[in-house]
Amino acid sequence: MSRTAKSGPPPDPVPKPEPPKPPAWRSWLLPLGLLATMFLLFLPSILSGSTSTTPTLSYTDLVTKVDAGQVKTVEIDDKGSVSGTLTDNSQFTSQIPTALGDAALDQKLQAHNVQITGKVSSSSSSGWLTLLLILGPVVLIIAFIAWSGRAAQRSLAGGMGGFGRSKAKIIEAERPTTRFADVAGYEGVKQEVSEVVDFLRNPGRYAAAGAKGPRGVIMVGPPGTGKTLIGRAVAGEASVPFLSITGSAFVEMFVGVGASRVRDLFTEARDRAPSIIFIDEIDAVGSRRGLGHVGGNDEREQTLNQLLAEMDGFDQSSGIVVLAATNRPETLDAALLRPGRFDRQVIVPLPNQAERAAILKVHVANKHLAPEVDLDVIARGTPGFSGADLANLVNEGAINAVRDDRTLITADDLGAARDRIMLGRRDTSNALLPEEQRSVAVHESGHALVAALCEHADPVAKVTILPAGMALGATEQLPESERHLYSEAYLMDSLAVRLGGRAAELVVFDQGSTGAANDLSGATELATKMVTEFGLSHALGPIGYPASEAAYLPGAPKDVVHRYSEETQRIVDQEVARLLRDAEQRAIRMLTDHRGALDRLAAELMEHETVDGSTVLEVLRREKALLPSSR
Repeated sequence: MSRTAKSGPPPDPVPKPEPPKPPAWRSWLLPLGLLATMFLLFLPSILSGSTSTTPTLSYTDLVTKVDAGQVKTVEIDDKGSVSGTLTDNSQFTSQIPTALGDAALDQKLQAHNVQITGKVSSSSSSGWLTLLLILGPVVLIIAFIAWSGRAAQRSLAGGMGGFGRSKAKIIEAERPTTRFADVAGYEGVKQEVSEVVDFLRNPGRYAAAGAKGPRGVIMVGPPGTGKTLIGRAVAGEASVPFLSITGSAFVEMFVGVGASRVRDLFTEARDRAPSIIFIDEIDAVGSRRGLGHVGGNDEREQTLNQLLAEMDGFDQSSGIVVLAATNRPETLDAALLRPGRFDRQVIVPLPNQAERAAILKVHVANKHLAPEVDLDVIARGTPGFSGADLANLVNEGAINAVRDDRTLITADDLGAARDRIMLGRRDTSNALLPEEQRSVAVHESGHALVAALCEHADPVAKVTILPAGMALGATEQLPESERHLYSEAYLMDSLAVRLGGRAAELVVFDQGSTGAANDLSGATELATKMVTEFGLSHALGPIGYPASEAAYLPGAPKDVVHRYSEETQRIVDQEVARLLRDAEQRAIRMLTDHRGALDRLAAELMEHETVDGSTVLEVLRREKALLPSSR
């Protein structure tokens, strides 16, 4: 699913004035207070360091210089501090010991005609300075602690810090330019979502027919299918305020903050009604509630309870619609999905072949493609790709072209990009030993020949023995058409193809290898589903025991709790083993009957490393093999 930017958005309503912000000078209070505290703490050191460098004489040296006639003037205060001038006009300071008294020194000074001056020290100014230096830092620290406490209280209450305020992005004046026309495919999805926009624009049409608009619409589907993109298209199409938020933005480390944010979000929506609230990844806050949970689960459940109350509490005629998206609908609480909260559940599936071609057309609009590039062929070769995967495919193809100093993207660039996405990066340094290369060639030849000989298997597109990612080689099959149902014959052929590599090793080398580990894992999983879910086992009968797994997240952990007895489990194991043995024996018979074609195709792979499906068919024709009529 993709889009292109267009101009000309509909006129936007005048946004409501935001509440006044606090004065800018408040943000300077904290650093100024810290600077003042540091200044007062270090002021004594500064003052002491800033005193003059006048030499200080001891009392004995002072008396000696007076006796020698080297003192010219002195100034003595009431505390015995002495400062004066020597006969060479240099300054000095000294201190008269209070225990000795100053009578003898006074006589000496008068005897040598030293000019004596008295001085009274000012105790009041020094006292105030001392008091300021002691109490100033203490007062500032207490004031800072009090200010921090009040700021924390305001933050938790949804004030200055904004912990309790909603983090929704309100899109009004700068609405996205995305439109429904920019979303390739998904016409049914766009129609259902566009009805929500139409209801908000023209509520009178629905009221005239007695119809009520939906309270909420939830979009579910695999990752990368464009659920968020459709939400942006709603923002671009609607001429009403659009409040966008993610589910994880509700929950914080503080208790009660999530519920406070939910209340604040719906308050903002009511103030701007009619409006749309878009909650992306709602499973982060809407997961099923359980009993016996404490801690973070309690906070999450409180947030969910507040969300349920808000969605059930607003007047439907107020014009508020909640739009949500998730790829884990199986985890959502049933109370959240009931009618009256989310009235509609819109499935956004993986795109089909025609939609993939349309999506590719959007993504290559601003790129230079070679004339031989056929987007329909690329769309046919990318089953199961989402819109995000297709965007990545085109981008990887462009990167491959840049590596070769080209601006023209060729079909080989897109083919290499497809292999890069499906198999992984091709590592040229991961060279195989000659015997390993021979084994991989035989293994992949077995897959390709069994696929070509089975009537219901998908045609072979390419066979390679170049290592990529974790795979030492690959056999790619492309379906002739998009399948929605799989017959038993198709599944049996699929098992034979998966085991064809191991069968080729048994035919040529009389022993297997570790190269079939992934094939065996996939074949065992398919055979297990055939027995326990599809009812294709004659011994077990038409009984289904599906494993609980995520509907749109294939890699999610499965619930492996079995709901049947040990005897039934024994029958399941026996049937799975039987299906795999039969598929392996069938593949061995095919390859034994066409041993010449197997050796010839392996030699072709050893020589060219990569061959296409036509080479596989040509090898079979040379060996005069009988091909199925469907080929």
